[in-house]
Amino acid sequence: MDLSDVSLAGTDDGFVHVRGARLHNLRDVDVDLPRGRLVAFTGISGSGKSSLAFGTIHGESQRRYLESVAPFARRLIGSAVDPRVESVTGMPPTVALEQRTSVGGSRSTVGTTTNLSNSIRLLYSRVGEHPPDVLERDSTLHSGRLTSDFFSPNTPDGACPRCHGAGVLREPTESSMVPDDSLSIADGAIAAWPGAWLGTNFRDILATLGIDIHAPWRELPEGVRDWILHTEEQPVVTVEPLREPGQAHGTYRGQWRSVERYLRDTVSNSAAESTRRRALSHFEVSTCPLCDGHRLGPDALRVTYVGLPIWQLMQLPLEDLLTELSGRLASLPEGEGSPEDEAERILLPSVLPVLRTIVGLGLGHLALDRPARTLSTGELQRLRLASQLRSGLFGVAYVLDEPSAGLHPSEKGVLRHLLDTFIAEGNSVLLVEHDMTLVADADWIIDVGPGAGTDGGEVLYSGVVEGLSEADDSVTSRYLGPPPLPLRGRAEARELGGWLEIDSVRIRTLRDVDLRLPLRSFTAITGVSGAGKSTLLLHGLGTVLGDHVRTTVADDPDPAIDTEGESPLRGGDGSPDDQLRYAEVRGSEGIDRLVHLTQKPIGRTPRSCLATYTGLFDRVRRLFADTPAARSRGWGVGRFSYNVAEGRCPECSGTGHIEVELVFLPGSYATCPRCRGTRYNPETLEVQWEGRTIADVLDLSVTRAREVFAEDPRIARALDALAAIGLGYLTLGQPATELSGGEAQRIKLATELQRTVRGHSVYLLDEPTSGLHPADTDLLVNELNRLVDAGQTVVVVEHDPRVIAQADHVIDMGPGAGEKGGRIIAQGTPAEIATAEASITGRWLTQR
Repeated sequence: MDLSDVSLAGTDDGFVHVRGARLHNLRDVDVDLPRGRLVAFTGISGSGKSSLAFGTIHGESQRRYLESVAPFARRLIGSAVDPRVESVTGMPPTVALEQRTSVGGSRSTVGTTTNLSNSIRLLYSRVGEHPPDVLERDSTLHSGRLTSDFFSPNTPDGACPRCHGAGVLREPTESSMVPDDSLSIADGAIAAWPGAWLGTNFRDILATLGIDIHAPWRELPEGVRDWILHTEEQPVVTVEPLREPGQAHGTYRGQWRSVERYLRDTVSNSAAESTRRRALSHFEVSTCPLCDGHRLGPDALRVTYVGLPIWQLMQLPLEDLLTELSGRLASLPEGEGSPEDEAERILLPSVLPVLRTIVGLGLGHLALDRPARTLSTGELQRLRLASQLRSGLFGVAYVLDEPSAGLHPSEKGVLRHLLDTFIAEGNSVLLVEHDMTLVADADWIIDVGPGAGTDGGEVLYSGVVEGLSEADDSVTSRYLGPPPLPLRGRAEARELGGWLEIDSVRIRTLRDVDLRLPLRSFTAITGVSGAGKSTLLLHGLGTVLGDHVRTTVADDPDPAIDTEGESPLRGGDGSPDDQLRYAEVRGSEGIDRLVHLTQKPIGRTPRSCLATYTGLFDRVRRLFADTPAARSRGWGVGRFSYNVAEGRCPECSGTGHIEVELVFLPGSYATCPRCRGTRYNPETLEVQWEGRTIADVLDLSVTRAREVFAEDPRIARALDALAAIGLGYLTLGQPATELSGGEAQRIKLATELQRTVRGHSVYLLDEPTSGLHPADTDLLVNELNRLVDAGQTVVVVEHDPRVIAQADHVIDMGPGAGEKGGRIIAQGTPAEIATAEASITGRWLTQR
């Protein structure tokens, strides 16, 4: 072959050229965007901007990378990435940082999220001061020192042998299993027993064994009580059940299990999460006496670096840790030193740049051992951004999903500096963003719309910021350079319906906070990141009020995150700072319900979807079961559930997707090749209701479904609630895995809005505008105001000045973050907050 025939000429003009993008709702999109610049993708929620930035541009980059792997692996994952685009030219490699609501397991921390824990463990292993008797144990040492594994509670070498690295012991005790010792066994003294037949069985076995089940528990001999609760014996006896007169009964062989054994078996083996949580509630939590809650083995806890054992260093605020390690590096002797000095010269420079960035992003109040599940979405996003600095990449495009989420307006300048750093290092930044202050600073804007779902998918404008005003159909252009905010003052605020007062709240960084919350009004809790806003909302207000109302509506704990069975309204890892304390509560008498809506996913697999969560799918399945075709075949509503074997696709078991396991890459979901994503088998799809199959209904958008089901009040009510808060673009069968945290929270809110609620409810929402375009924010705030106008109380943690300006009451936290925050520094109407000298939030309300 003559290589001279191969053209190597290129026409690189500094732009990325996208041609024929058709992913999701994109309508054969052609667009050009510059490299080496900050490019903002804008548009209302569901317009297609993420499909263009992430699905198309990043997806095509990922597809090209996967082409370099072995053919066998490509065959397995070929369908996992399909950007559906004719061509993308001039494209650099991409690094995507998406918003994630999942933070890993219960042991995931700030240190593990940023990978700083690895470097810290190496410092203790290679440089730490090892006591002489530790250095003498050659059988467990490497080169005379403990290996880095000994400083991790997540490894067999490092975990405390008593608590296995948990830091706490969870054990069933007599008081936790039998809370009221004045009751007899027959009257329910053993609260840890299950209900229904199994609990009755345990009672009957004890009676058969000759134990007095009618005597008060406290009067039973101590040895008998101990045997009932803790014995390892499992005698088998012939039981003659004790039943009410007239009830049928017969003898059977029953085997005894102690109460503790039953609880431990349930926690280990039960498939029902609610049953596991109930069993865990009868375990008492105490600090591990061997490691004193520090999770590591005795030897590792005796090694020090910069004069501190590792558990103390991991608890330092990151700004203090930065000062400590910077001083350590500066104090190292010049020239060639000891092996320990050389190890520090290698390790510290890999830690310090990440620490400086984290502190610069306003996260200096965090500590390396802070559990990741206690962080906000915005804090997690910034940690991931900071960790990218150590990569030193050149010529890549960072694709970022709303990095401003969770940021106070005063902190966005630091974020822009970080983005400028990426660009100065020779990279590009593609930003999917709703914050108009960041969008206004972009070098280039790509606005997608004009609507959402099938009404979107067009590029309305691509160019410099100043030209966006020329795009007639652009909703975004209305919100760039807006006039000053009208701040609600005392005259405009609603007439209050009394006050809820909680004195001396103490938890985490909150120190004796006196909370005064106006009822039947709209309250915004504000402040810089880490000031204590979410702690006040969730633990201060949520937990206390939850103990004083009849009904609490809250998310079920996510087993993937909260494996200890704690209530979502009760934080707690056993540490003293995590234990809620308060003095007195006043004004809760007239409150009937507490509704706490978080950004936790509505499900963790594609099996969960919008239609099932809101409950409207039950009615849809009834409509199909009532058709003549279904009745003639004897099919009931169960046939039209994709969770039932008879009706669902046997290949994907009704999920519509196949999970693709990638050995060296994160797993992915691919469309099922057999049912092509419909979830059902062909026989079920033969039944139609008004010309549509059950799969066709799941493919309808909320907006389209409102037209189809306009005559059905039950379905229409749910769809109207979803549309009212800007979710009309979602499809009824939208898998939970494809929903953002903000979308999940708004779906929960819509589910509440469709209900007929009597009495007074308090609604708690943490950053409900996260992921919302300003136009969608207006829709959401209108619905929240509608709740308040109906006599309810709404409390939100919020950073958006446009939302804060419309509140009746503002509680501003600060003045700083972490230990420098945790106080209420100003409260009143937005107009009053704007004049408070101590309030950073107030200054931004007037600068907007």
